[in-house]
Formats: sequence, structure tokens, C-alpha cells
Amino acid sequence: MRVDQPFVRRSAPLSAQREREEDQPLVMIVDDDASIREALSELILSAGFQPVSFASTRELLDADILNRPGCLILDVRMPGASGLHLQSHLAENGIAKPIIFLTGHGDIPMTVQAMKAGAVDFLTKPARDQTLLDAVTAAISMDGERRAEAAIANRNIERLETLTQREREVLHEVARGRLNKQIAFDLGISEVTVKLHRSNVMHKMEAASIGELIRAWETLPVQMRQAGAR
Repeated sequence: MRVDQPFVRRSAPLSAQREREEDQPLVMIVDDDASIREALSELILSAGFQPVSFASTRELLDADILNRPGCLILDVRMPGASGLHLQSHLAENGIAKPIIFLTGHGDIPMTVQAMKAGAVDFLTKPARDQTLLDAVTAAISMDGERRAEAAIANRNIERLETLTQREREVLHEVARGRLNKQIAFDLGISEVTVKLHRSNVMHKMEAASIGELIRAWETLPVQMRQAGAR
């Protein structure tokens, strides 16, 4: 069904069914034209996706659903903040959400701006149904991959936080490709101690090999990797 009002957050615990629903991709449509919102919602439903629509970017932000899996379909020019302004706002606040622009007022500079800022596509109304659905499918896939990568990174951050400062230093040196004897010299400790710390790091990071450890290291935010250095 078409939802044309912001979601209402509930304080009661979600049922298992509701939790599963929260994990389903949501196609968030923002357009000030009610007929466009209705047509897009019906199209999205016909493809098996769940739509929710809003008449303005403010309504979308007030709904507080941008943490849901899925993507955005945005009109460019609307009363109040435009779709491009919303794109900038999300980027500034670290909200990574794939965006498809759908507009009747596009031009080349606008298209370039949107695409450089990471838009999935920039379509002109009326867009072919299949073209739009292909863009939605690609956007949802991108969001799924990003969320999976974020989950892995968060898991590795939690594991990193169990390391002592010395173990982090050893991990940093291992990630640089340094040998045990080089690490021992750099840190002013014995090679036996380095081996002990490295073993602890492997255990705490749940890595079965050095290659697996390096891959886990590379998922960490840059600032955390830099903090591992002395």
C-alpha cells in the first residue's frame, strides 16, 4: 500500500515479525506532486518493493527512517529544501543512502553535480518504468553491500577494542608487513614477547591467518588504524 505520512515510532518492543519487516528494503519517495507519488508507489509495489512517500524533504527527515535499508527517489525542485540540498545534508551528516533523482527540470550541470556527489542515477520525467526499476534494484543492492561492509567493520572495531595498547601496536606493525624481529627492535621488546602479543591479537581478532588479520585491519576506519601507531 502507499504510505504518504511519516512513520510513527513506537515505544513498545517490536515483535519478531515487525523486526523482520524493519530489515526489508524501503524505497523512500520524495516529490511534491501527489499524483507522481501515487504512480511511483504503485510501480514500486508492482516490483515487490515497499514504498513510502513524502511531499517534502522535511517530512522525510521528520519520519526518522533513513536508517532503514533501501534507497531514495528524489525530485530535484520542490518547495523548501530541494533534492540536491537533501543529498548534501545526508552527506554532511554521514548518512549513506543511495539516491535516484527523478525530475522534470534537470539540466547538465545539475546532473553532473548529483552524480559527482554519488547519485545512482539522474532520470528525467517521464522515465521508462523498467529504467526506474533497474535503478531502484541497483540502489538497493548497493545499500545492502554497504550495510554488510559496515556490519563487518563494526564487528572488527568491537574486537579491536579488546586489545591492549601494546597489542594494538603489534597489530599495526604486522599490518605494515614488519617481521617479528623488526617489530621487536622498533618496540624495544623481545621477539618472544612479540610472538606472544601477535598470538593474542590473532585470538582476539578471531583471525585464522595473517591474511585474514590484514583483511580485518583494512575494514577499520583510517583514524583507528592510525591510532595503532606509537
